[in-house]
Amino acid sequence: MSEPLLEARGIHSYYGASHILHGVDFRIDRGETIGLMGRNGMGKTTLIRSLLGHLRPRAGSVKVRGLDVTQAAPYRIARLGLAYVPEGRGIFPNLTVRENLIMAARAGLDGRCDWTYERILDTFPRLAERLANGGGELSGGEQQMLTIGRALMTNPQLLILDEATEGLAPLIARDIWTIIRGIRDSGIATVIVDKNYGAVIGLADRCMVMVKGRAVFDDVAEKLSGDVVQKYLGV
Repeated sequence: MSEPLLEARGIHSYYGASHILHGVDFRIDRGETIGLMGRNGMGKTTLIRSLLGHLRPRAGSVKVRGLDVTQAAPYRIARLGLAYVPEGRGIFPNLTVRENLIMAARAGLDGRCDWTYERILDTFPRLAERLANGGGELSGGEQQMLTIGRALMTNPQLLILDEATEGLAPLIARDIWTIIRGIRDSGIATVIVDKNYGAVIGLADRCMVMVKGRAVFDDVAEKLSGDVVQKYLGV
């Protein structure tokens, strides 16, 4: 088996005295798409934050291409080829669309610049029409496109999307799903967190379901049965 792009073993993470993650293992290979699933409050975002250095685990390890980054600062982990689209978007509202994109631009680890400024504007034509607008002047859907575009400007090997379609109108959400499919097909490894479980399963190679800080399912998407969905993901 080849070395994983990112691998975490035995992750225990806390917020203060609250024990949130209980020995979670996680692995993603180059070019793989994983659906990270679970009801609200089950530890999905905490796992992402633990992987990216925003929250340091009290036990366990995180490695990127075999390099231990468990105690590394978030910016050092990001520079190893990881990009994050957080829930809430996190754009810079006082910068223009163009400035939000340009400030993130850099070559990938191998020196390649597959995702150029021009390619981003071709992928997100709405942004091309609003280059001089401030980030805070955009609609929710446009802000989400800007956040994804900004992440792609780093030419990542792994893109993590946390609730990329949250709160968007159905037609805009459909556009975002089309873009995510294109990103996956371009060969970028992708972790998708979203409440639209059907869309996630349709895109993912593998799905991981979390319940109360533990992984209760981790297998190819085809094996995620209706019974599992109803038991662990149903309302």
